[in-house]
Amino acid sequence: MSSDRPEAMEARERLAAAYGDVPPEDADVIVALGGDGFMLEVLHLPLARRIPIYGMNRGSVGFLMNDFEADDLAGRIAVAERAEIHPLTMTAVDAAGHRFTAMAINEVSLLRQTRQTAKLRILIDGKVRLAELSCDGALVATPAGSTAYNLSAHGPIIPLEARVLALTPISAFRPRRWRGALLPHAARVCFQVLEADKRPVSAVADNFEVRDVVEVHVTEDREVSMTMLFDAGRGLQERVLAEQFSV
Repeated sequence: MSSDRPEAMEARERLAAAYGDVPPEDADVIVALGGDGFMLEVLHLPLARRIPIYGMNRGSVGFLMNDFEADDLAGRIAVAERAEIHPLTMTAVDAAGHRFTAMAINEVSLLRQTRQTAKLRILIDGKVRLAELSCDGALVATPAGSTAYNLSAHGPIIPLEARVLALTPISAFRPRRWRGALLPHAARVCFQVLEADKRPVSAVADNFEVRDVVEVHVTEDREVSMTMLFDAGRGLQERVLAEQFSV
């Protein structure tokens, strides 16, 4: 499978000619050609819950991808390291009372929609932990997603097997010094949007957006597991660890 980038489509034709091609539902492995955005698209497919995915970078960002190389593809896949990841489930309620549910591999983000600062109340397992956070937004990130938007927002990088989630503010204004929290992976996070009419907020689960939300619930779904394959010695755990020492 490939993204619509010319270099990704050319790589797909080249590999299909060399190794053959089958419909995704008949595959033992999905070879995904593109960038990290395309890898997230593939991981959101129902097939990803039972078929391992081996990505090769034919995009701009390739943290979740292996280097592209046409030779010995079967051999690389045979010795690849496996990384099991679990997504987040977002349930968002908008101002009209409609409920939306979506899955996130990387993170669930709440973002202000206008020039007005967002005001959020944060509850963990039903208990108010932060009565009012003035900010551009906040996010909950998985370990696999901790090196993405979460890292750009100065959140912590999380080892893949740590069984914790990152709760990270985005440009916090009050309390200014609150840097976020590390939560047990089973924690139930609830965001309540304060002054929602004046300060509208959207909620985004990877690439699925709900606008004008008033309440958002986020939990990790341990019942859903996805398998990503990485070249030997360059597994996702190693990449996350190495990212903490990059300068």
